[in-house]
Amino acid sequence: MFKTHIRPLLLLFISLSTVTLSFGQEGDAALGEKIFKNNCAACHSFGADVVVGPGLKGIDERKDYDWIKSWINNPAAVIASGDKYAVDLYEEYNKTQMTAFPGFGDAEIQGLLTYIKEANAAAPVVAAAVGGAATAGTEDSQQGSFFNIILVTLLLLMGLVLVALIAILNLLSKLSKGEGAEIDNRGIGEQVGDSLKAIFQNSTVKSAIIVLFLLFGAKATFDGLYGIGVHQGYAPTQPIPFSHKLHAGDMEIDCSYCHTGVYKGKQAGIPSASICMNCHNTIKQGSPEIQKIYTALETDQPIEWVRVHNLPDLAYFNHSQHTNVAGLDCENCHGEVNTMEVVEQRHTLTMGWCIDCHRQTDVNSKGNEYYDKLVEAHDATSVGGMKVEDIGGLECARCHY
Repeated sequence: MFKTHIRPLLLLFISLSTVTLSFGQEGDAALGEKIFKNNCAACHSFGADVVVGPGLKGIDERKDYDWIKSWINNPAAVIASGDKYAVDLYEEYNKTQMTAFPGFGDAEIQGLLTYIKEANAAAPVVAAAVGGAATAGTEDSQQGSFFNIILVTLLLLMGLVLVALIAILNLLSKLSKGEGAEIDNRGIGEQVGDSLKAIFQNSTVKSAIIVLFLLFGAKATFDGLYGIGVHQGYAPTQPIPFSHKLHAGDMEIDCSYCHTGVYKGKQAGIPSASICMNCHNTIKQGSPEIQKIYTALETDQPIEWVRVHNLPDLAYFNHSQHTNVAGLDCENCHGEVNTMEVVEQRHTLTMGWCIDCHRQTDVNSKGNEYYDKLVEAHDATSVGGMKVEDIGGLECARCHY
């Protein structure tokens, strides 16, 4: 009798424990952030704002964990099952079906849910901090403007004092030569002009001016020669105006969503038209510029994007080595792309610029057993962090082979 009643209770307890583990256990927020930025941010915000699909704030309160996991793994199957919530979403968002992620297990989904919770909890704090920073920035700007006014005023006063001193020296010079009896009734400006004219008629001054002119000319020539092949500031017009400020900045779409090879390949890659259509099959369909994407797909012709950052063929550069292994941000080489309406080359990208980076950058050895013995050997003989140059980062064959 006891066993008959206890068995259903045990089954209920196990069931409740499973639900508790699903929603009560905290996931890896760092993993969730990476998953969100790489896979979700193009269509969803972690808050309540609608992008392509609905905001994810409070998703764990709207549906249970099993439903969320089924939806992420195979949304088409959930819709096909006749689930009312899924069908209503499908109809509400123009029958745009979410991409399936069948490879996401409990660890990934728990991490994603944890990240969404923490991101929404931190949002008010971040907003307050940004507001404070904006106020501080305004005050700094005002102080900077006030300082500039004072500086310009002081320079003008110094100029006037200099002119007066030149006139006084000229007068004293005449008095010392016995010309004091004759009072010069000309204005100070006319006297200063005559003094400057006499200075520039001096042969020594003329020679100095010629030498300076030749030196500046030589410097300009060498600067021009060193600038050959350097395209800093290059910002070509693209076949379709694309705002990185809107997509990477305002929408916070991760770089790897469009440039799929940036963390795992030599080349970052240029997004295909089909990647653009993940969003623009529902957003701004009538825009003349977006219609160019439709035309490219219909005619099976790629969009001819103009390359902005272009290293010479003799230089080897691997994106994954710098972004994934070294842990560098895209901004290190490309500048703050998330603020650019039109992408331009911000740095010189010359060999000297790369070498300077290798001399100054610490090797990202944390959690990488490959570097353990190198770090041990470096620490035994040197003081300070192990730089890239310490592991052969300045060898010619590292980039030219």
